[in-house]
Amino acid sequence: MKYTTLGRSGIQVSTLGLGSMVLGAWGNPDHASCARIVNRALDAGINLVDTADVYAFGETEEIVGAAISGRRDEVVLATKFHNPMGEDVNARGNSRRWITQAVEASLRRLDTDRIDLYQVHRPDPTTDIAETVDALSDLVRAGKILAWGTSTFPAEDLVETCWAAERRGVAAPHSEQPPYSILMRGIERDVLPTCRRHGLGVIVWSPLAGGWLTGKYRRGAAAPSGSRADTNPDHFDVDNEAKFDAVEQLATIAKDAGLTLTQLAIAWSTEHPAVTSALIGPRTEEQLADLLTAADVVLDESTLDAIDGVVAPGVDLNPGDRGWTPPGLSVASRRIPHHPSPDTPSGATA
Repeated sequence: MKYTTLGRSGIQVSTLGLGSMVLGAWGNPDHASCARIVNRALDAGINLVDTADVYAFGETEEIVGAAISGRRDEVVLATKFHNPMGEDVNARGNSRRWITQAVEASLRRLDTDRIDLYQVHRPDPTTDIAETVDALSDLVRAGKILAWGTSTFPAEDLVETCWAAERRGVAAPHSEQPPYSILMRGIERDVLPTCRRHGLGVIVWSPLAGGWLTGKYRRGAAAPSGSRADTNPDHFDVDNEAKFDAVEQLATIAKDAGLTLTQLAIAWSTEHPAVTSALIGPRTEEQLADLLTAADVVLDESTLDAIDGVVAPGVDLNPGDRGWTPPGLSVASRRIPHHPSPDTPSGATA
């Protein structure tokens, strides 16, 4: 396993990190099996473990906390806040009010006295980013978090966040966690250059494009039982012909390189010089063993060029995979109030 520095933090993290979203009710409900996955990942040299309060609504943090007990100092422990954690209208978002509650709840579930990397899971247009920066800076001073970052922030939001921190004379975010895979390369246009310019580490999620780059989805065939396309069909573009075309071509490139498609995809995700670490998210111990075989794979120039020929730099085969839709794309943001909304009856005023 290789290691590199996370942005300006001085923290060394493994180039493959363990993503935990499917540990617990959202994937593997067997806590003992989940603990073995975490510990086998640590044994293999992975030191970055990433989770979030919203994963299985707290259960995943509890699983991770129990799994790393006794090994806490080996782990760069990352979690996130932002998504709704209950019916309370204030139990969500990026306000100081919620951050101060959310961090205490995460610390309890993780059974730790500090979080190494606390991440803003998504932008919150209702909260001034300066409020969020101030609240996170206070947590750093209190020792409850050691560094902080963002996740799935557009480039313009990253710049505004860095500026807000600079104006206050406090630490800017240390990292960004965007979606990135061969099928989802849009961040190469703006997010990755912005992170390099501002010294942010980059921890990418979904390097296998939700399972597409394992080759498990076949054109004209039903999704495998238990796969994301099977369990979450409303959130999975299993009819995306462009992806089927790309996967078929990528499988040939992988075979020519003497690799599996999974190895090709994981190795590719860490090739960009702005990328610090790529999160793998195994649901089973067998999946972990397979993913770990990509840890030492290095792709040659001809293979990288061939991949570029399938999906060009900066291209997203499905823009909906970006993980966050800017509010500026909403109907309310695009139309002057005197125009009727799509839900307004003909002849009525909005």
